[in-house]
Amino acid sequence: MMNIKDSKISDKEIEKLVIKSQQGDAEAFGIIYDTYVTPIYRYIFYKVKREDVEDLVEQLFLKAWENIRKYKKRKQTSFKSWLFRIAHNLVVDHYRLTREHASLDPRFSDTKKESNPVIQASESLNNDRLKKAIEKLKPNYQQIIILKFLNELSNEEISKVLKKSEGSVRILQFRALKALKIILSDMGVNSYE
Repeated sequence: MMNIKDSKISDKEIEKLVIKSQQGDAEAFGIIYDTYVTPIYRYIFYKVKREDVEDLVEQLFLKAWENIRKYKKRKQTSFKSWLFRIAHNLVVDHYRLTREHASLDPRFSDTKKESNPVIQASESLNNDRLKKAIEKLKPNYQQIIILKFLNELSNEEISKVLKKSEGSVRILQFRALKALKIILSDMGVNSYE
């Protein structure tokens, strides 16, 4: 069995796991879960209240398991994009049901960071500034920043999640970065720090 913590699973390996999962292999789906739970959690975390994140992540993977037989590999849609599309739809549905607007929580943990208190304090301050700046962006700009730079999705994957052309994604990305730079500058944050 593959150890996902030691190496990144390729798209080709994911597709093999998807086929096994479609045949009812729960262990294969478990590997898929382990591969994507952190980026999905991160995406949802930035979109909804902290207390709703785990429920939505659980709903996402339950929906993915229940509907995995419907997923078909297409040239234009990867499994990762398919999962993020489900996440996007769950967040939209959540907003419709709760009529709440999410704010970003600066207290997210990253177990890979060093435990040096000076570094942690500096990074916490930077994360807090970034969070406040992102909160000031339009919702579609927030979406682009979170998907592209926090979850490292490609423009092609983002286009599938948002159902926009790659050209539109590039334009949104450019505008979002420009707006973020202005906001950070207004906050007195030097973008070259």
